[in-house]
Amino acid sequence: MMWLRLFKESLAFAWSAIVVNKLRTFLSLLGVMVGIFVISAVFAVVDSMEDNLMDSFEMLDDDVFFIQKWPWTFGEDYPWWKYLQRREPSIKDCKDLASRLTLADAVSFQMKGMYELSAGDNMMPNVPLAAVSHNYYEVINLNLRIGRLFNESESASGARVAVIGNEVALRLFGTESALGKRFKVKGIRIEVIGILEKEGASIVSAGMDEFVMVPALLGPRFFDVHNSEGNTILVKCKKGEEMTALEDEIVQQFRSVRRVRPRDLDDFSVNKIDMVTSMINSIFTQVEVGGWFIAIFAILVGCFSITNIMFVSVRERTRIIGIQKALGAKSSFILIQFLFESIALCVFGAILALLAIEFLILIINSIDLGIELSVSPYRVSIAISIAIISGLVAGIAPALSAAKMPPVDAMRMN
Repeated sequence: MMWLRLFKESLAFAWSAIVVNKLRTFLSLLGVMVGIFVISAVFAVVDSMEDNLMDSFEMLDDDVFFIQKWPWTFGEDYPWWKYLQRREPSIKDCKDLASRLTLADAVSFQMKGMYELSAGDNMMPNVPLAAVSHNYYEVINLNLRIGRLFNESESASGARVAVIGNEVALRLFGTESALGKRFKVKGIRIEVIGILEKEGASIVSAGMDEFVMVPALLGPRFFDVHNSEGNTILVKCKKGEEMTALEDEIVQQFRSVRRVRPRDLDDFSVNKIDMVTSMINSIFTQVEVGGWFIAIFAILVGCFSITNIMFVSVRERTRIIGIQKALGAKSSFILIQFLFESIALCVFGAILALLAIEFLILIINSIDLGIELSVSPYRVSIAISIAIISGLVAGIAPALSAAKMPPVDAMRMN
């Protein structure tokens, strides 16, 4: 009960300081508010951007390997011009590799480029178009809304059919129900047989909403297969098999497919999605550290301000301290009372900062910039924890000075 009463009294004193000396208290809390505001804003932006980026990779499972000409991460001991001399993976490479792998669940091929689409008077420039093998959906997660994917027969014949994204259907045909309609790519008419679910754009791309897939053997009608860039063989691991074992098998068998001599280096790269996600995590970690660096200085300024206001509070309540001690209050009671008050002031500042952040996020989200900002409960708890620690640090010196006051001298002071 004593601790509860002490806590209530400290809150009352803190609130009194805010109400009676509004401007002085606000200016004293400003440093803490700015520090909490900065770190919360950094958390909101970093977490939201990271989540948005990670969501854009959701269709790529972490049990899929991507065999490409270029690696996703570069080593220091391999000159770039050696990568440039490599050959792009081909459909034949994909078929030869698939027949040799024993630990793979599915092997697919993708050839990708940017093209202009047209349907009547409507046009869409720079739309990603991928020529993929029929089992592409076994490797990449595709959410089909209506229609179907092309089958093995259509893949084998290079049929002029396509699966398109939701935004492509709207902009070319003015409707989400565009099954059976036709559009042109480089003068070739293609029929729509499937439309993907709407996913929404991310900060890096429009995702699958602006995307077109056609059979792999139709690809040579659009692509210069001898000079194409970005071809990919996708290999999905069997359930229960080790990824490292499959990676070793891919390297061994693809070297055989490419007829790479034993002493020569690989002329291909085996990439994994965790290479990208780990790099993203590293980048955002560094950004977060930068935010902490800025916020710490603001919080330190705030701590000095809180210390100042607490010394003023100690001076204003010197007679009260003397009376409390004369009535039997221990030094520890006075110490804790002022520490609670300092913490309460910092927590008030943190709450104001968090309210300002929420208001700012509400405005930004209403503008629709392609990213949804939010502050997670975990980050809110960190902000409140910072405020509590700041209150302890800022209040320790004034609280000690109050606790050490002789009761007689304190009662005599004006």
